[in-house]
Amino acid sequence: MENQRIDGALFSKLVEGGAACLRQHEDEVNDLNVFPIPDGDTGSNMLLTVSGGGKAGARADAELGKAARAAADGMLLSARGNSGVILSQFFDGVATGFENIKDADADALSAAFLCGVDHAYAAVVQPVEGTVLTVMRSAAQYAAAQPHTTVEAYFSDFLSAAERALQNTPELLPVLKKAGVVDSGGAGFIYIIEGMAAVLRGESVPEYEAQHAQAGAAAHEIDLDRFDENSELTYGYCTELLLRLQNAKTDIAAFDVNVIKDYLQSVGESVVCFQTGSIVKLHVHTKTPYKVLQFCQDYGEYLTVKIENMSLQHNNLSEAGEESAAPGERKPFAVVAVAAGAGVKETFTEMGADHIVEGGQSMNPSTDDFIEAFKAVNADTIFVLPNNGNVILAAKQAAKLYTDADVRVIESHTIGDCYAVLSMLDTDGGNADEIEESMKAAMDGVVTAAVSKCVRDTEMNGFALTSGQYIGFIGKEILAAADARRDAVCMLVDHLDFADREICILVRGVDSDPAEAEDICAYIRKVKPSCEVYAIDGGQDVYSYILILE
Repeated sequence: MENQRIDGALFSKLVEGGAACLRQHEDEVNDLNVFPIPDGDTGSNMLLTVSGGGKAGARADAELGKAARAAADGMLLSARGNSGVILSQFFDGVATGFENIKDADADALSAAFLCGVDHAYAAVVQPVEGTVLTVMRSAAQYAAAQPHTTVEAYFSDFLSAAERALQNTPELLPVLKKAGVVDSGGAGFIYIIEGMAAVLRGESVPEYEAQHAQAGAAAHEIDLDRFDENSELTYGYCTELLLRLQNAKTDIAAFDVNVIKDYLQSVGESVVCFQTGSIVKLHVHTKTPYKVLQFCQDYGEYLTVKIENMSLQHNNLSEAGEESAAPGERKPFAVVAVAAGAGVKETFTEMGADHIVEGGQSMNPSTDDFIEAFKAVNADTIFVLPNNGNVILAAKQAAKLYTDADVRVIESHTIGDCYAVLSMLDTDGGNADEIEESMKAAMDGVVTAAVSKCVRDTEMNGFALTSGQYIGFIGKEILAAADARRDAVCMLVDHLDFADREICILVRGVDSDPAEAEDICAYIRKVKPSCEVYAIDGGQDVYSYILILE
């Protein structure tokens, strides 16, 4: 018998089924990358995002609204890459549509999915048609216009419309048509919906495994003797709570979560606090966690409580030779930058970045990665340099969720942008608005070009490219192609505008070598004698060389 309604337990199984289906097709979605270099990561980003929702689960008797909210919150924190953030916002909208609902029929499901589309579009400043947004919207609007007596019938119509929309994406985005592919985000979304529909039909799907959920799962055992009878509580306690607001204690509909936020800021730091429905999720570093417990219990009761001694954590990390995440004295300003490659990270740190978030092309950091970085820098105003167009949305999502600082995302798209910003960084003036404007101004005129290996035969920008060649490009514009890596770099140099450029920085990746890099530097000095040239051992993946012109 087909399902006429969805409850919380079934919805959680649907999300798990969606994650399982996408896991089977992760590489296929990654391979739909338009630009022919080894940076396809849409499938991985969407899988890591939806897996965060699948981890949430639900009790067998859970109401639909609560289960949907738990899944959405998990995705919001796990979201990475533009596709992942959009996906998390879609499910955030679905959870909003299901708020205070015990279970839902096809009509309620349809309304919630339309709400999900609205949230997804709102997450993007300038929505582009021919992407996953189009697939979501076309499917939700078509399915909403059809009569349904079962949720299976709704999913069937939703899927058929989504697949039609996906096949039409090349007609809406010429770049897809030229590359001969459909939109990767739309394809990933369809696999998630297919997995959900398969669960509804009672089909078996691979057992759900949150295999991507915990990077570095082999955590160090905490040695309790590292905080003994004579130790001093230097760093306080990392305190995390899930608080269920209670009607007997407060008016839930009128409750203002800022009441708790303001109190947390008066007794601690590194505050993260937000409300979803009747649940308040909070994090605070404080030396008096009992005060937090007492205050919050005036408004509700606890679902979970976690209190950890950060001095103990600090001592264990120090013993293990690792950098401690324990906060130091609060600073007025801090800079968080995204970077990959040991040399690039070291360079940015030496130039003034307070914290490096590991990531970049092909390994985008999550919303939660940024939140952890914000906690670590412990500053009043935090400037964030994402250094990649596919990282900006996750950084902005983290900035909205983090309430213990004024977080400002500077929309840097390349490590060249970041290098220029850090080289001109001056926070002595003490005015956050002026610092932000100077950071944005520092990026003006910076040129960042790169060389990477082509991964498939294709035609682009007038070049007939073959797999294995090296291609030189700025953004998505290919300017050079050659069988030899050095030749590709030198051809790229010939196409770059060095007018008024005083400095050229050659950042070499893991697949290059010092002798070749010096040879390239010599070539640049020869053909561009007015430009100062030097090389950095960046150690980055994906890009054999990156050139920064200032």
